[in-house]
Amino acid sequence: MILAGDVGGTKTYVAVYADETGLRQPLAEERVVSADYGSVIELIADFLGRHKLTVDRVVLGVPGAVVNGRVKGTNIPWVVDERELVQVLGLRAAYVLNDLEAIAYGVPLLGGDDLCVLNVGQRQPQRAIAVIAPGTGLGEGYLTWDGARYRAQGSEGGHTDFAPLDDIQIGLLRYLWHKYEHVSYERVCSGLAIPDVYAYLKESGYGDEPAWLAEQLAAAEDPTPVIIGAAQDPDADCRLCRATLDLFCDVLAAEAGNMACKFLPWSGLYIAGGIPPRILPALQTPRFLEIYAAKGRMREVVERIPLYVVLNTKVGVLGGAWYALTR
Repeated sequence: MILAGDVGGTKTYVAVYADETGLRQPLAEERVVSADYGSVIELIADFLGRHKLTVDRVVLGVPGAVVNGRVKGTNIPWVVDERELVQVLGLRAAYVLNDLEAIAYGVPLLGGDDLCVLNVGQRQPQRAIAVIAPGTGLGEGYLTWDGARYRAQGSEGGHTDFAPLDDIQIGLLRYLWHKYEHVSYERVCSGLAIPDVYAYLKESGYGDEPAWLAEQLAAAEDPTPVIIGAAQDPDADCRLCRATLDLFCDVLAAEAGNMACKFLPWSGLYIAGGIPPRILPALQTPRFLEIYAAKGRMREVVERIPLYVVLNTKVGVLGGAWYALTR
């Protein structure tokens, strides 16, 4: 019996699997608000108690750099440690992975309705795979073929320096320099970044904020879903929200193209995370593919790399469970 968890700064998805039922048939699954718990151990104990289940292995994908089985979460105030999980929960084994490492392990398991093809490219089997995942934060990871199966590697690529593409983005960089010591891609291309992008466009006079939107934003605990929702609502007619989503997508496209250059993922570049399935029409545009491929002398190379959006938001749990099942 395995409990797999995809730990996020906003939500955590947990599921329990049995060896005999496989990865597509969890015995129990649930998405919970991370802030409702003081630790991941508290969350797991509550989940197992309510579902009256016992597990002998736990695998968790956690945002942050994992060192010797221990990670201090990024965008979540938890420290997660394999040894502590084993001792407190009475487990046979515990595995702590970087969240993008867990998502990456899940990518080769996907197919059909799990994916949306943005660029067919010229896929080559058993070559590198890259994953970029905007959710609460921005995660990046990759997989390499070892001759028998894929091996996933996490990274902290979302924290690399943001490189603006035009005057609007240069202005955004200057705006964020006054707020943060370091402006990374995560500061521009994540759920946490959306309110900052919106505030920059508003303060720079890009458009007026409608009264109804100001009221909704003031009442919202998290303004990001409000902004994204208004951007995609044809009846909302909010130029500021549409511009915020457009800028977000431009940066995501550029960084996806950067990853295509860095990893040459001939077996596919996958856009995962909680946000992309919610904004799919904004990604299915000629503009997105143009910015993705606009890498100068490397354009023809990038255009040949297959590009997908991961629609299955449980991919991190699937990947983690697969990792535990194959140990």
